[in-house]
Amino acid sequence: MPDPASKPKAENLLLNLICNVALPTAIQTWGSGERGLGPKWGLVVALLFPLGYGLYDYVERKRFNFISAVGFGSVLITGGFGLMQLDGFWFAVKDGALPALIGVAVLASMRAKTPLVQELLYNPQVIDVERIDAALTARGTQPEFPRLMKTASRLLALSFFVSAGLNFGLARLIITGQPGTELFVQQLAKMHWASLGGAVLPSMAMMMYALWQLLKGLQQATGLTLDEILKQPPEKKTEPPMDGGIA
Repeated sequence: MPDPASKPKAENLLLNLICNVALPTAIQTWGSGERGLGPKWGLVVALLFPLGYGLYDYVERKRFNFISAVGFGSVLITGGFGLMQLDGFWFAVKDGALPALIGVAVLASMRAKTPLVQELLYNPQVIDVERIDAALTARGTQPEFPRLMKTASRLLALSFFVSAGLNFGLARLIITGQPGTELFVQQLAKMHWASLGGAVLPSMAMMMYALWQLLKGLQQATGLTLDEILKQPPEKKTEPPMDGGIA
């Protein structure tokens, strides 16, 4: 169970996704053509966002940012394949291999001090970690916590494996053009957005199921309600009415 005293500074998840996923994808999709930055400079600029965010997050939280590493690797491989003008099969392998490797990493981290499931699901911005730790200690149910993390890890890894299979299938179906042609670039862009509906959304649904199972287990182990488990926004302080105001 994580030590609240050593809990790192909370991360901005929206900024994380924008810098590591949205902006690099947009640059590679629309900014790497001959009318834009070109393949080489498009790759360089796209790499700057996950690299810069990863370094910034390390300075702020003193932790290795897993999502930045994945984003950097994805951009580097996609751009490198484009520069080498490899055919669509290798892009399909890349799109399938990355989520599969994340799934393997999630399973491998189950024995680590801080499993990846705690980084991805047990997030202190969403879950009231300190209250849960206190409730587990008070009820003597601390041994339940690692069991819940293992179950959530397996479900989370399964979601990435499903995403890997769907990504590979979509890429093989969509990317049929010859490397270096305008059709090939258009198909890569189409693949980026098709994967959102065909692969990301189903895997996100499975991740939500994993989170629901985790929250359900935490409720049983802690005796807390769902509202008590979830992080509540800070109450706004209201100024007391001033007496003797001007009529």
